[in-house]
Amino acid sequence: MLSVVEGIFLFVAIIESILGVLGNGIIGLVNCTDCVKNKFSMLSFILTGLAISRICLIWLIIINGFMQLFSPDTYSSGKLIEYISYMWAIINQSSIWFATSLNIFYFLKIANFSHYVFLWLKSRINRILLLLVGSLLISWLLTFPQLVKSFNDHKMKTRNTTCPFKTVKSEYFIHQVLLNLGVIFFFILSLITCFLLIISLWRHNRQMQSNATGFRDPSTEAHVKAMKVLISFIILFILYFIGFAILMSYFAAPENKLLVIFGMITTTIYPWGHSFILILGNSKLKQASLRLLQQLKCCEKEESLRAT
Repeated sequence: MLSVVEGIFLFVAIIESILGVLGNGIIGLVNCTDCVKNKFSMLSFILTGLAISRICLIWLIIINGFMQLFSPDTYSSGKLIEYISYMWAIINQSSIWFATSLNIFYFLKIANFSHYVFLWLKSRINRILLLLVGSLLISWLLTFPQLVKSFNDHKMKTRNTTCPFKTVKSEYFIHQVLLNLGVIFFFILSLITCFLLIISLWRHNRQMQSNATGFRDPSTEAHVKAMKVLISFIILFILYFIGFAILMSYFAAPENKLLVIFGMITTTIYPWGHSFILILGNSKLKQASLRLLQQLKCCEKEESLRAT
């Protein structure tokens, strides 16, 4: 049984997951409709893929957390942990790849640098994104053999010792670093592009402020807003990896349920928080979400009238 504090934290994690599914569902639906109605857009494709991968990621975090909390024996034994690990490798890397691609897309479209390397990359934005697709496939190809080897080693040591977990525990975190090399690469690349874009926006904002005549330029406000969005994304992105590390530390302290729930909360903040940042920063997504809320209110009123 869970304590009162653990129950409250678990409730928060569930609310976060519901908000994340709703927010990413709106993003995916709006951009997928745009791809069907209009011509193919690289930005719509990235946002649709990002939303779908994050919905799958949220479900996987919640299922994984519930299995660790309420059925730890079933979770740690048998094939279940292997299946979850394979799904996690695909979904986690895909989610971070789409986020990195989105950051690179905005960086090459919005940033303003005079360096010839940046201008060369800017003129070849579609090729850069195709190159990133290749890097994702390479990351998968490198990850799956490591996963298979890790599970085979674990099975061999389980047969040869009466206390397998203590033998494997010291090697577990090394395996995790090797398994997430692709994720670390995308994470670093995403942070670099975000910081460069913030520098570009900050320089442009200073130039516009020096040329301003006392009135607040709408373009200046747009740049300030963009910088706030990027800083928020960086904070959420770092929180996601902190939460991921907390969930991995469960294997060092499997009896600590509060640690698992806190890891669920910290990890889920990123996929739902960033989705609402994207919605608030995009007029089309904001209008779609407002229309959805109005339709829900109308449905509630109709049901109340029918009940009376």
